[in-house]
Amino acid sequence: MLLARVIPILLLHDESLVKTTRFGKFVYIGDPCNTIRIFNELEVDELIILDILASRRGSGPNFRLLAEVAMECFMPISYGGGIHSFAQAKQVFDIGIEKVALNTACFRDPRIISQIAGHFGSQAVIASMDVRKSFWGSPKVFRNGGRKNTGEDPVSWARRVEELGAGEILLTNIDREGTWEGFDLDLVRAVSDAVSIPVIAHGGAGCVKHIGEAVKRGKASAVGLGSMVVLQKKGMGVLVNFPAQEELSQALAD
Repeated sequence: MLLARVIPILLLHDESLVKTTRFGKFVYIGDPCNTIRIFNELEVDELIILDILASRRGSGPNFRLLAEVAMECFMPISYGGGIHSFAQAKQVFDIGIEKVALNTACFRDPRIISQIAGHFGSQAVIASMDVRKSFWGSPKVFRNGGRKNTGEDPVSWARRVEELGAGEILLTNIDREGTWEGFDLDLVRAVSDAVSIPVIAHGGAGCVKHIGEAVKRGKASAVGLGSMVVLQKKGMGVLVNFPAQEELSQALAD
């Protein structure tokens, strides 16, 4: 068994999967259900799907598509994007999805974390934190798909969402996302040290070595992979894949 979870993170744009760079320019990856079938065959343990347009548009989750995805997926799946109420979260769970990831909604009304966690359990709630350097150079938490600076310090906000009942944090570094350059280990370590709940490091992975660094030096409990699992290499075409168990075990053990 691996020392840490390694999780593909798939981005929905309308009804297609895409891969972004720094939350901006994106490339088309493919159909969600077809991609999930490949991950089933690769025996991936867990998936996270994030709708990158739902909160910006205020449209809410695409429940029909989520139902199709849940039927295809053989592993536990988490979903984030456009969830702004307890009722929407309940509908996502009723479809068969195990966890919801909340981001923009947490700033509109932080009580939503407590409401969902109080009913479904903290393990069912992921607080999604998108972080980038502000104009002044200090890291800040952003919402609305990385477009609005909340002014919140990542460490302080991580502690806050833990107090509210979140069972896990998905920590995405916007400046590194899609770059293949490795994780911001200082950020990952600072947030991981500040809370007792698991932290999923996301944004920047380009090789298995980076995965090991996020866990051993960054103290992340899990690692989220984007470009690495949907593209051949940086600047090359689509290839849905997953690192071999032996490679991961070595990277996490060295």
